[in-house]
Amino acid sequence: MSSLSEADYRCKHGDTICEIRVYEQEVIVVPILLLASFLVTLVFILLLRFCPEKVDRMRPKASKSTTRRVLHGIDAPPGLNVLEHESIALDMPSSYSTFQPPNTYSSKALSVSTLSLPPNPPKQPFKPSFTPIVQPRELPRQRLPESFNLVTPLPAAFSLHSDSSVSLYRARMENRNVVLRVLNDSAGATERHSFLGFASFLAQLGPHPFLPELLGVVSLRAPLVTVMEEMENRDLLSFLWRCRQEHVDPPCEMTERRMYTMATQVASALEFLHGKDLLHGNIRARSVLVSKGFTAKLWGLHGVYTRKNQGATWKEDLSMKKWQAPEVLTKRPVSQSSDVWSFGVLLYEMASLGEAPFAEISVNELLQFHQRGKSLKKPTNCSNSLYSIIKGCCHWKDQDRPSLAEVSRKLLSGEKSASDKVLKASGTVNIEQYLQEAGYGEANSYTVF
Repeated sequence: MSSLSEADYRCKHGDTICEIRVYEQEVIVVPILLLASFLVTLVFILLLRFCPEKVDRMRPKASKSTTRRVLHGIDAPPGLNVLEHESIALDMPSSYSTFQPPNTYSSKALSVSTLSLPPNPPKQPFKPSFTPIVQPRELPRQRLPESFNLVTPLPAAFSLHSDSSVSLYRARMENRNVVLRVLNDSAGATERHSFLGFASFLAQLGPHPFLPELLGVVSLRAPLVTVMEEMENRDLLSFLWRCRQEHVDPPCEMTERRMYTMATQVASALEFLHGKDLLHGNIRARSVLVSKGFTAKLWGLHGVYTRKNQGATWKEDLSMKKWQAPEVLTKRPVSQSSDVWSFGVLLYEMASLGEAPFAEISVNELLQFHQRGKSLKKPTNCSNSLYSIIKGCCHWKDQDRPSLAEVSRKLLSGEKSASDKVLKASGTVNIEQYLQEAGYGEANSYTVF
């Protein structure tokens, strides 16, 4: 029996209500379901377009028992060897890439004779207690750009050898200059794991006015990229060398007051790290970045990350020994006062406009030099008050060195009476001579970021 005959059979002629009841599914239910599906789809599309963070909250959360930490970030700019929607598992180094890591450079081993040291009470090894939370902070997606603008290579300030697997680029993002740290295609799985782990560590470290700001991470596509604020004057060492020159563009001048100000800023950042029970271990001019407005920000944090998250020991590096405290050179337990020693050497670099510390002493004779109680020579531009701070920081016995808080108070006091006279130094720096005087090995990196 057809539907029409069924309606004729059940309904009187002209009874419209009865006919609608017979065809209820065809004329009411199906159109309403189709209309509802269309509205739901439309709402979801609008949410994806204008409120993507609400869509993320609507998605089912991962189980708490999972051991994988995935670092999400912003989409990569077009044309950068895109791999669609790839997630990086931070706890599984081999999960992302099967590339073999590139050949690494090795420095010549340094033999240091063992000397009789003054008796000290036994000291417990320094154990950091800073424990970052699992997930890094992430900017709202609707604020992040779909691409970077004006991407150009960022060459090193000086042509020193580099074995870094990271390339640097300058770009524009959200109407500001940024620096892109791009992991090279030749990087292996371990380097990719370390690259993302370091970005996560920076995010969890928390913001500080005198630490470079991490603006975003490209982890969903290759190549992996971390986006940092640009410090237009680059590293402090090259800034000090430029201050030796005349008629440079942009202008570069170092005054005694500015030196005190920048030293106070670095001390503030170092005190922030010490407050989290983290030792820096690489305090020197090339580990400090300088902004366009001459604000100094402490960098060189990769060693902090490797010691904290990967259990690495203090690095045996020829290029660092002129800045290391005696207890580090002799592989004794280190403490916050070890960073105070290095900070004193940094003050010497600033006052001398970038001279190599202990330039007249070879690396092999450095420990004997320290043991005899000798100190850094007084730079020409250095006041007596600043030189007393330098010598106080570089005491042979770590317990005789001032605390970082005390050093900061002395710097603030010195800043008030400091002169605005521009510091001068004779001649430009010879790069090869500097490398020799600073104790660099044959294979060392000058990559700042």
